[in-house]
Amino acid sequence: MNTIIYVLLFVPAASAVLTLIVGGALVRRTILIAAAGCHTAGTLLAWHTNPGPLLNGWMMLDEPGLLFLTITSVLFLACSVYAFGYLGRESGSEKQDNEEGFLFTNAPEVVFCTCLPAFLTTMTIVTVSQHLGLLWVAMEATTLVSAPLIYFHRHHRSLEAAWKYLLICSVGIALALLGNFFIVIAAAGFPSDDKTMVLSVLLRQAEHLNPPWLKAAFLLCLVGYGTKMGLAPLHTWLPDAHSEAPSVISALLSGALLNCAFLGILRSYQVCMAAGLTLFCQELLVLFGLLSMGWAAVFILGQPDYKRMLAYSSVEHVGIMALGVGLGAGAVFGSMLHAVNHSLAKAMLFMAAGNILAFYKTKTTARVSGVLTSIPMTGVLWLAGFLAITGVPPFGLFLSEFTIVKSMIEQGKIGLGVVFLGILALIFIGMASAFVHMAQGEKNKELRADRGPEPALAILPPMALGAAALMLGLYVPSALGRLLNAAAVLLGGN
Repeated sequence: MNTIIYVLLFVPAASAVLTLIVGGALVRRTILIAAAGCHTAGTLLAWHTNPGPLLNGWMMLDEPGLLFLTITSVLFLACSVYAFGYLGRESGSEKQDNEEGFLFTNAPEVVFCTCLPAFLTTMTIVTVSQHLGLLWVAMEATTLVSAPLIYFHRHHRSLEAAWKYLLICSVGIALALLGNFFIVIAAAGFPSDDKTMVLSVLLRQAEHLNPPWLKAAFLLCLVGYGTKMGLAPLHTWLPDAHSEAPSVISALLSGALLNCAFLGILRSYQVCMAAGLTLFCQELLVLFGLLSMGWAAVFILGQPDYKRMLAYSSVEHVGIMALGVGLGAGAVFGSMLHAVNHSLAKAMLFMAAGNILAFYKTKTTARVSGVLTSIPMTGVLWLAGFLAITGVPPFGLFLSEFTIVKSMIEQGKIGLGVVFLGILALIFIGMASAFVHMAQGEKNKELRADRGPEPALAILPPMALGAAALMLGLYVPSALGRLLNAAAVLLGGN
Protein backbone atom coordinates (compact mmCIF):
# COMPACT_ATOMS: atom_id res chain seq x y z
CA MET A 1 0.00 0.00 0.00
CA ASN A 2 2.89 2.39 -0.73
CA THR A 3 0.55 4.18 -3.12
CA ILE A 4 -1.04 5.86 -0.09
CA ILE A 5 1.85 8.32 0.04
CA TYR A 6 1.30 9.19 -3.62
CA VAL A 7 -2.41 9.70 -2.92
CA LEU A 8 -1.63 11.97 0.04
CA LEU A 9 0.50 14.09 -2.27
CA PHE A 10 -1.68 13.95 -5.39
CA VAL A 11 -5.04 14.85 -3.85
CA PRO A 12 -4.15 18.32 -2.49
CA ALA A 13 -1.90 19.08 -5.47
CA ALA A 14 -4.68 18.23 -7.92
CA SER A 15 -7.22 20.25 -5.94
CA ALA A 16 -4.88 23.26 -6.05
CA VAL A 17 -4.85 23.05 -9.85
CA LEU A 18 -8.62 22.55 -10.02
CA THR A 19 -9.41 25.56 -7.86
CA LEU A 20 -7.19 27.64 -10.11
CA ILE A 21 -9.00 26.74 -13.32
CA VAL A 22 -12.64 26.20 -12.29
CA GLY A 23 -15.14 29.01 -11.92
CA GLY A 24 -17.53 29.68 -9.09
CA ALA A 25 -16.74 30.41 -5.47
CA LEU A 26 -18.97 27.63 -4.19
CA VAL A 27 -17.25 25.06 -6.40
CA ARG A 28 -13.81 26.13 -5.24
CA ARG A 29 -14.76 25.93 -1.59
CA THR A 30 -16.35 22.53 -2.10
CA ILE A 31 -13.19 21.23 -3.79
CA LEU A 32 -11.19 22.52 -0.83
CA ILE A 33 -13.26 20.60 1.71
CA ALA A 34 -13.36 17.47 -0.47
CA ALA A 35 -9.57 17.47 -0.77
CA ALA A 36 -9.20 17.93 2.98
CA GLY A 37 -11.57 15.03 3.66
CA CYS A 38 -9.77 12.72 1.21
CA HIS A 39 -6.41 13.64 2.70
CA THR A 40 -7.63 12.87 6.22
CA ALA A 41 -9.08 9.55 5.04
CA GLY A 42 -5.75 8.69 3.42
CA THR A 43 -3.91 9.57 6.60
CA LEU A 44 -6.17 7.31 8.66
CA LEU A 45 -5.55 4.52 6.14
CA ALA A 46 -1.80 5.03 6.55
CA TRP A 47 -2.22 4.26 10.27
CA HIS A 48 -3.42 0.76 9.39
CA THR A 49 -1.29 -0.09 6.35
CA ASN A 50 2.15 1.16 7.42
CA PRO A 51 3.33 2.22 3.92
CA GLY A 52 6.93 1.31 3.21
CA PRO A 53 9.73 3.34 1.59
CA LEU A 54 9.42 4.88 -1.86
CA LEU A 55 11.93 6.20 -4.40
CA ASN A 56 14.90 4.33 -2.93
CA GLY A 57 14.03 5.39 0.58
CA TRP A 58 13.55 9.09 -0.18
CA MET A 59 9.98 8.94 1.12
CA MET A 60 8.56 6.92 3.99
CA LEU A 61 6.17 7.39 6.88
CA ASP A 62 7.97 6.59 10.10
CA GLU A 63 6.46 7.30 13.52
CA PRO A 64 7.43 11.00 13.87
CA GLY A 65 6.39 11.66 10.29
CA LEU A 66 3.03 9.92 10.74
CA LEU A 67 2.39 11.84 13.95
CA PHE A 68 2.99 15.25 12.38
CA LEU A 69 1.15 14.25 9.19
CA THR A 70 -1.90 13.35 11.28
CA ILE A 71 -1.83 16.69 13.11
CA THR A 72 -1.50 18.54 9.81
CA SER A 73 -4.31 16.62 8.12
CA VAL A 74 -6.79 16.95 10.99
CA LEU A 75 -6.12 20.68 11.36
CA PHE A 76 -6.42 21.24 7.63
CA LEU A 77 -9.81 19.53 7.58
CA ALA A 78 -11.08 21.72 10.42
CA CYS A 79 -9.63 24.85 8.82
CA SER A 80 -11.18 24.00 5.44
CA VAL A 81 -14.64 23.76 6.99
CA TYR A 82 -14.05 27.04 8.82
CA ALA A 83 -12.71 28.65 5.63
CA PHE A 84 -15.90 27.74 3.74
CA GLY A 85 -17.90 30.05 5.98
CA TYR A 86 -15.06 32.54 6.36
CA LEU A 87 -14.78 33.14 2.63
CA GLY A 88 -18.54 33.51 2.42
CA ARG A 89 -18.48 36.22 5.07
CA GLU A 90 -15.56 37.96 3.37
CA SER A 91 -17.16 38.03 -0.08
CA GLY A 92 -20.50 39.14 1.38
CA SER A 93 -19.11 42.07 3.33
CA GLU A 94 -19.62 45.60 2.22
CA LYS A 95 -16.60 47.57 1.18
CA GLN A 96 -15.14 49.12 4.27
CA ASP A 97 -11.75 49.94 5.68
CA ASN A 98 -12.26 49.59 9.42
CA GLU A 99 -10.20 50.90 12.29
CA GLU A 100 -7.70 48.06 12.02
CA GLY A 101 -7.11 48.75 8.35
CA PHE A 102 -8.49 45.48 7.02
CA LEU A 103 -10.23 45.65 3.66
CA PHE A 104 -12.92 42.98 3.64
CA THR A 105 -13.72 43.15 -0.07
CA ASN A 106 -12.26 42.09 -3.41
CA ALA A 107 -10.21 39.46 -1.58
CA PRO A 108 -8.31 37.14 -3.93
CA GLU A 109 -10.32 34.02 -3.18
CA VAL A 110 -8.87 32.15 -6.15
CA VAL A 111 -5.34 32.63 -4.78
CA PHE A 112 -6.55 31.61 -1.33
CA CYS A 113 -8.23 28.40 -2.53
CA THR A 114 -5.21 27.54 -4.71
CA CYS A 115 -2.45 28.21 -2.21
CA LEU A 116 -4.21 26.49 0.69
CA PRO A 117 -4.15 22.92 -0.76
CA ALA A 118 -0.69 23.63 -2.20
CA PHE A 119 0.35 24.46 1.37
CA LEU A 120 -1.00 21.08 2.48
CA THR A 121 0.95 19.37 -0.32
CA THR A 122 4.25 20.90 0.75
CA MET A 123 3.68 20.12 4.43
CA THR A 124 2.83 16.53 3.50
CA ILE A 125 6.11 16.25 1.60
CA VAL A 126 7.94 17.43 4.73
CA THR A 127 6.35 14.71 6.85
CA VAL A 128 7.08 11.86 4.40
CA SER A 129 10.60 13.00 3.46
CA GLN A 130 13.44 10.71 4.51
CA HIS A 131 15.99 12.47 2.32
CA LEU A 132 17.33 15.57 4.07
CA GLY A 133 17.68 17.44 0.79
CA LEU A 134 14.07 16.74 -0.19
CA LEU A 135 12.93 17.82 3.26
CA TRP A 136 14.80 21.10 2.81
CA VAL A 137 13.17 21.73 -0.58
CA ALA A 138 9.73 21.03 0.88
CA MET A 139 10.33 23.40 3.81
CA GLU A 140 11.29 26.19 1.42
CA ALA A 141 8.20 25.43 -0.66
CA THR A 142 5.96 25.85 2.40
CA THR A 143 7.26 29.40 2.68
CA LEU A 144 6.57 30.26 -0.96
CA VAL A 145 3.00 28.93 -1.08
CA SER A 146 1.93 30.31 2.31
CA ALA A 147 3.21 33.88 1.82
CA PRO A 148 0.24 34.84 -0.45
CA LEU A 149 -2.10 33.56 2.27
CA ILE A 150 -0.57 35.99 4.76
CA TYR A 151 -1.09 38.82 2.25
CA PHE A 152 -4.76 37.90 1.77
CA HIS A 153 -6.23 41.21 2.99
CA ARG A 154 -3.99 43.33 0.73
CA HIS A 155 -3.22 45.87 3.44
CA HIS A 156 0.17 47.53 3.89
CA ARG A 157 0.63 45.71 7.22
CA SER A 158 -0.14 42.34 5.68
CA LEU A 159 2.31 43.16 2.86
CA GLU A 160 4.99 43.99 5.43
CA ALA A 161 4.24 40.77 7.34
CA ALA A 162 4.43 38.67 4.17
CA TRP A 163 7.76 40.17 3.12
CA LYS A 164 9.19 39.76 6.61
CA TYR A 165 8.04 36.15 6.59
CA LEU A 166 9.65 35.53 3.20
CA LEU A 167 12.94 37.23 3.99
CA ILE A 168 13.54 35.94 7.51
CA CYS A 169 12.44 32.38 6.77
CA SER A 170 14.52 32.35 3.57
CA VAL A 171 17.61 33.37 5.53
CA GLY A 172 16.85 30.65 8.05
CA ILE A 173 16.29 28.03 5.38
CA ALA A 174 19.59 29.06 3.74
CA LEU A 175 21.36 28.29 7.02
CA ALA A 176 19.62 24.91 7.10
CA LEU A 177 20.88 24.27 3.56
CA LEU A 178 24.41 25.04 4.76
CA GLY A 179 23.79 22.55 7.56
CA ASN A 180 22.90 19.92 4.95
CA PHE A 181 26.16 20.70 3.14
CA PHE A 182 28.03 20.17 6.39
CA ILE A 183 26.34 16.80 6.85
CA VAL A 184 27.58 15.82 3.38
CA ILE A 185 31.11 16.84 4.39
CA ALA A 186 30.74 14.93 7.67
CA ALA A 187 29.75 11.85 5.65
CA ALA A 188 32.84 11.98 3.42
CA GLY A 189 34.08 8.73 5.01
CA PHE A 190 31.02 6.72 3.94
CA PRO A 191 31.48 3.84 1.49
CA SER A 192 31.00 4.96 -2.11
CA ASP A 193 27.70 3.08 -2.47
CA ASP A 194 26.27 4.78 0.63
CA LYS A 195 26.98 8.42 -0.20
CA THR A 196 23.45 9.75 0.15
CA MET A 197 21.40 12.01 2.41
CA VAL A 198 18.73 9.38 3.08
CA LEU A 199 18.07 9.22 6.81
CA SER A 200 18.27 5.42 7.11
CA VAL A 201 21.72 5.40 5.50
CA LEU A 202 22.98 8.23 7.69
CA LEU A 203 21.81 6.37 10.80
CA ARG A 204 23.35 3.09 9.65
CA GLN A 205 26.71 4.69 8.86
CA ALA A 206 26.68 7.19 11.74
CA GLU A 207 29.91 5.90 13.22
CA HIS A 208 31.74 7.15 10.13
CA LEU A 209 30.44 10.72 10.46
CA ASN A 210 32.96 13.42 11.34
CA PRO A 211 31.89 14.81 14.78
CA PRO A 212 33.09 18.45 14.43
CA TRP A 213 31.41 18.87 11.06
CA LEU A 214 28.30 17.15 12.35
CA LYS A 215 28.13 19.46 15.39
CA ALA A 216 28.32 22.48 13.11
CA ALA A 217 25.66 20.94 10.86
CA PHE A 218 23.24 20.44 13.76
CA LEU A 219 23.77 23.99 15.00
CA LEU A 220 23.02 25.36 11.54
CA CYS A 221 19.93 23.15 11.14
CA LEU A 222 18.72 24.15 14.62
CA VAL A 223 19.11 27.85 13.83
CA GLY A 224 17.79 27.48 10.27
CA TYR A 225 14.73 25.36 10.91
CA GLY A 226 14.37 27.00 14.32
CA THR A 227 13.74 30.28 12.50
CA LYS A 228 10.78 28.67 10.74
CA MET A 229 9.69 26.95 13.96
CA GLY A 230 9.63 30.24 15.87
CA LEU A 231 12.34 29.58 18.45
CA ALA A 232 13.50 32.82 20.08
CA PRO A 233 15.35 34.96 19.21
CA LEU A 234 14.77 33.76 15.63
CA HIS A 235 11.00 34.18 15.78
CA THR A 236 10.62 37.79 14.65
CA TRP A 237 8.50 36.97 11.56
CA LEU A 238 5.96 35.04 13.60
CA PRO A 239 4.05 37.73 15.55
CA ASP A 240 3.51 39.87 12.44
CA ALA A 241 2.50 36.95 10.19
CA HIS A 242 0.09 35.46 12.72
CA SER A 243 -1.40 38.84 13.50
CA GLU A 244 -1.96 40.00 9.91
CA ALA A 245 -2.93 36.71 8.24
CA PRO A 246 -6.57 35.57 8.22
CA SER A 247 -7.23 33.74 11.47
CA VAL A 248 -7.81 30.44 9.68
CA ILE A 249 -4.33 30.75 8.14
CA SER A 250 -2.86 31.68 11.52
CA ALA A 251 -4.33 28.42 12.84
CA LEU A 252 -2.48 26.43 10.18
CA LEU A 253 0.76 28.36 10.55
CA SER A 254 0.84 27.85 14.30
CA GLY A 255 -0.70 24.39 14.52
CA ALA A 256 0.88 22.68 11.49
CA LEU A 257 3.74 24.63 9.91
CA LEU A 258 5.71 25.07 13.13
CA ASN A 259 5.53 21.31 13.67
CA CYS A 260 6.98 20.71 10.19
CA ALA A 261 9.96 22.91 11.04
CA PHE A 262 10.31 21.01 14.33
CA LEU A 263 10.45 17.76 12.36
CA GLY A 264 13.32 19.19 10.31
CA ILE A 265 15.27 19.75 13.52
CA LEU A 266 14.39 16.28 14.79
CA ARG A 267 15.74 14.63 11.62
CA SER A 268 19.18 16.14 12.13
CA TYR A 269 18.91 15.32 15.85
CA GLN A 270 18.36 11.64 14.98
CA VAL A 271 21.59 11.62 12.98
CA CYS A 272 23.52 13.27 15.80
CA MET A 273 22.15 10.79 18.34
CA ALA A 274 23.30 7.87 16.21
CA ALA A 275 26.75 9.47 16.00
CA GLY A 276 27.04 9.82 19.79
CA LEU A 277 26.43 13.59 20.00
CA THR A 278 23.24 13.41 22.05
CA LEU A 279 24.43 15.51 24.96
CA PHE A 280 25.71 18.31 22.70
CA CYS A 281 22.35 18.54 20.92
CA GLN A 282 20.29 18.28 24.10
CA GLU A 283 22.08 21.20 25.72
CA LEU A 284 21.33 23.40 22.70
CA LEU A 285 17.68 22.33 22.64
CA VAL A 286 17.26 23.09 26.35
CA LEU A 287 18.90 26.48 25.89
CA PHE A 288 16.69 27.52 22.96
CA GLY A 289 13.63 26.06 24.65
CA LEU A 290 14.05 28.05 27.85
CA LEU A 291 14.98 31.20 25.93
CA SER A 292 11.81 30.91 23.83
CA MET A 293 9.62 30.45 26.88
CA GLY A 294 11.15 33.40 28.69
CA TRP A 295 11.02 35.62 25.62
CA ALA A 296 7.35 34.80 25.09
CA ALA A 297 6.53 35.57 28.72
CA VAL A 298 8.01 39.05 28.42
CA PHE A 299 5.94 39.94 25.36
CA ILE A 300 2.72 38.29 26.52
CA LEU A 301 2.60 40.38 29.69
CA GLY A 302 0.68 43.54 28.79
CA GLN A 303 0.31 42.59 25.10
CA PRO A 304 -2.40 44.90 23.64
CA ASP A 305 -3.15 42.80 20.52
CA TYR A 306 -4.87 39.49 21.21
CA LYS A 307 -3.75 37.85 17.94
CA ARG A 308 -0.14 38.80 18.62
CA MET A 309 -0.59 37.38 22.11
CA LEU A 310 -1.56 34.05 20.57
CA ALA A 311 1.49 34.28 18.32
CA TYR A 312 3.83 34.76 21.29
CA SER A 313 2.03 31.87 22.97
CA SER A 314 3.18 29.75 20.01
CA VAL A 315 6.76 30.85 20.68
CA GLU A 316 6.29 29.64 24.25
CA HIS A 317 4.96 26.25 23.24
CA VAL A 318 7.54 25.47 20.56
CA GLY A 319 10.06 26.26 23.29
CA ILE A 320 8.40 23.65 25.52
CA MET A 321 8.56 21.11 22.69
CA ALA A 322 12.27 21.75 22.14
CA LEU A 323 12.91 21.65 25.87
CA GLY A 324 11.17 18.27 26.20
CA VAL A 325 13.33 16.67 23.51
CA GLY A 326 16.42 18.26 25.03
CA LEU A 327 15.68 16.72 28.43
CA GLY A 328 15.39 13.22 26.99
CA ALA A 329 13.86 10.24 28.80
CA GLY A 330 10.13 10.60 29.50
CA ALA A 331 10.12 14.29 28.54
CA VAL A 332 10.42 13.31 24.86
CA PHE A 333 7.06 11.55 25.09
CA GLY A 334 5.72 14.69 26.76
CA SER A 335 7.10 16.80 23.92
CA MET A 336 5.38 14.68 21.27
CA LEU A 337 2.10 14.81 23.19
CA HIS A 338 2.57 18.54 23.65
CA ALA A 339 2.87 19.01 19.88
CA VAL A 340 -0.55 17.39 19.45
CA ASN A 341 -2.22 19.29 22.28
CA HIS A 342 -0.77 22.66 21.31
CA SER A 343 -1.88 22.30 17.70
CA LEU A 344 -5.45 21.51 18.71
CA ALA A 345 -5.76 24.26 21.32
CA LYS A 346 -4.00 26.97 19.32
CA ALA A 347 -5.97 26.33 16.13
CA MET A 348 -9.15 26.49 18.22
CA LEU A 349 -8.10 29.83 19.70
CA PHE A 350 -7.18 31.39 16.37
CA MET A 351 -10.57 30.43 14.93
CA ALA A 352 -12.29 31.93 17.96
CA ALA A 353 -10.12 35.03 17.52
CA GLY A 354 -11.31 35.21 13.91
CA ASN A 355 -14.92 35.23 15.11
CA ILE A 356 -14.14 38.00 17.59
CA LEU A 357 -12.36 40.05 14.92
CA ALA A 358 -15.26 39.62 12.49
CA PHE A 359 -17.72 40.86 15.13
CA TYR A 360 -15.74 43.65 16.85
CA LYS A 361 -13.59 44.73 13.84
CA THR A 362 -10.56 45.26 16.08
CA LYS A 363 -7.58 43.27 17.33
CA THR A 364 -7.01 45.59 20.28
CA THR A 365 -7.75 43.79 23.53
CA ALA A 366 -8.87 46.93 25.35
CA ARG A 367 -11.63 47.55 22.76
CA VAL A 368 -13.16 44.12 23.15
CA SER A 369 -15.44 43.32 26.08
CA GLY A 370 -18.55 41.33 26.75
CA VAL A 371 -17.76 38.53 24.29
CA LEU A 372 -19.77 36.10 26.41
CA THR A 373 -22.79 38.38 26.04
CA SER A 374 -22.34 39.50 22.44
CA ILE A 375 -21.28 36.19 20.85
CA PRO A 376 -21.81 33.63 23.61
CA MET A 377 -20.66 30.47 21.79
CA THR A 378 -17.41 32.13 20.75
CA GLY A 379 -17.05 33.50 24.28
CA VAL A 380 -17.24 29.99 25.74
CA LEU A 381 -14.74 28.72 23.18
CA TRP A 382 -12.45 31.67 23.93
CA LEU A 383 -12.38 30.94 27.66
CA ALA A 384 -12.08 27.19 27.12
CA GLY A 385 -9.19 27.82 24.74
CA PHE A 386 -7.50 29.99 27.34
CA LEU A 387 -7.76 27.20 29.92
CA ALA A 388 -6.48 24.68 27.39
CA ILE A 389 -3.50 26.69 26.12
CA THR A 390 -2.31 27.61 29.62
CA GLY A 391 -2.29 23.98 30.71
CA VAL A 392 -5.18 24.03 33.16
CA PRO A 393 -6.53 20.53 33.94
CA PRO A 394 -8.27 18.56 32.61
CA PHE A 395 -7.08 19.76 29.17
CA GLY A 396 -4.37 17.85 27.32
CA LEU A 397 -1.67 20.50 27.68
CA PHE A 398 -1.71 19.96 31.43
CA LEU A 399 -0.89 16.29 30.89
CA SER A 400 1.98 16.97 28.48
CA GLU A 401 3.48 19.73 30.64
CA PHE A 402 3.10 17.56 33.73
CA THR A 403 4.96 14.76 31.94
CA ILE A 404 7.86 17.11 31.15
CA VAL A 405 8.01 18.45 34.73
CA LYS A 406 7.88 14.89 36.08
CA SER A 407 10.88 14.01 33.91
CA MET A 408 12.78 17.03 35.28
CA ILE A 409 12.15 15.85 38.83
CA GLU A 410 13.17 12.27 38.01
CA GLN A 411 16.43 13.56 36.52
CA GLY A 412 17.11 15.71 39.58
CA LYS A 413 16.82 18.98 37.67
CA ILE A 414 14.74 20.70 40.33
CA GLY A 415 16.04 24.19 39.56
CA LEU A 416 15.12 23.82 35.91
CA GLY A 417 11.65 22.67 36.95
CA VAL A 418 11.20 25.75 39.16
CA VAL A 419 12.19 28.05 36.29
CA PHE A 420 9.86 26.18 33.93
CA LEU A 421 6.88 26.47 36.28
CA GLY A 422 7.69 30.10 37.06
CA ILE A 423 7.59 31.06 33.39
CA LEU A 424 4.32 29.18 32.93
CA ALA A 425 2.85 31.09 35.88
CA LEU A 426 3.86 34.46 34.40
CA ILE A 427 2.34 33.55 31.06
CA PHE A 428 -0.88 32.41 32.75
CA ILE A 429 -1.16 35.76 34.53
CA GLY A 430 -0.50 37.74 31.35
CA MET A 431 -3.02 35.81 29.27
CA ALA A 432 -5.66 35.67 32.03
CA SER A 433 -5.82 39.45 32.33
CA ALA A 434 -6.51 39.78 28.60
CA PHE A 435 -8.89 36.86 28.17
CA VAL A 436 -11.02 37.62 31.20
CA HIS A 437 -11.32 41.29 30.24
CA MET A 438 -12.45 40.35 26.74
CA ALA A 439 -14.94 37.71 27.88
CA GLN A 440 -16.47 39.65 30.76
CA GLY A 441 -17.76 43.18 30.94
CA GLU A 442 -20.64 44.96 29.29
CA LYS A 443 -21.54 44.58 25.66
CA ASN A 444 -20.14 47.34 23.48
CA LYS A 445 -23.06 49.69 22.81
CA GLU A 446 -21.51 50.90 19.55
CA LEU A 447 -21.96 47.47 17.94
CA ARG A 448 -24.95 46.83 15.73
CA ALA A 449 -27.62 44.73 17.40
CA ASP A 450 -28.87 43.06 14.21
CA ARG A 451 -25.89 40.86 13.48
CA GLY A 452 -27.86 37.62 13.86
CA PRO A 453 -26.73 34.27 15.33
CA GLU A 454 -23.19 33.02 15.06
CA PRO A 455 -22.59 30.98 11.88
CA ALA A 456 -22.41 27.22 12.49
CA LEU A 457 -19.30 26.88 10.30
CA ALA A 458 -17.54 29.41 12.52
CA ILE A 459 -18.39 27.48 15.69
CA LEU A 460 -18.28 23.76 14.90
CA PRO A 461 -14.60 23.45 13.80
CA PRO A 462 -13.10 25.15 16.90
CA MET A 463 -15.60 23.28 19.07
CA ALA A 464 -14.42 19.94 17.65
CA LEU A 465 -10.76 20.86 18.20
CA GLY A 466 -11.51 21.98 21.76
CA ALA A 467 -13.31 18.72 22.48
CA ALA A 468 -10.28 16.79 21.22
CA ALA A 469 -7.93 18.87 23.42
CA LEU A 470 -10.18 18.13 26.39
CA MET A 471 -10.36 14.41 25.62
CA LEU A 472 -6.56 14.09 25.45
CA GLY A 473 -6.38 15.44 28.98
CA LEU A 474 -8.73 12.73 30.20
CA TYR A 475 -7.89 9.81 27.94
CA VAL A 476 -5.19 9.15 25.36
CA PRO A 477 -6.38 6.53 22.84
CA SER A 478 -4.19 3.44 22.84
CA ALA A 479 -3.30 3.77 19.14
CA LEU A 480 -2.19 7.37 19.65
CA GLY A 481 -0.28 6.41 22.79
CA ARG A 482 1.62 3.71 20.90
CA LEU A 483 2.49 6.14 18.11
CA LEU A 484 3.65 8.79 20.57
CA ASN A 485 5.77 6.25 22.41
CA ALA A 486 7.31 4.88 19.21
CA ALA A 487 8.13 8.41 18.04
CA ALA A 488 9.67 9.20 21.43
CA VAL A 489 11.83 6.06 21.34
CA LEU A 490 13.18 7.02 17.90
CA LEU A 491 14.14 10.39 19.39
CA GLY A 492 15.96 8.95 22.39
CA GLY A 493 13.10 9.00 24.89
CA ASN A 494 11.13 6.36 26.70
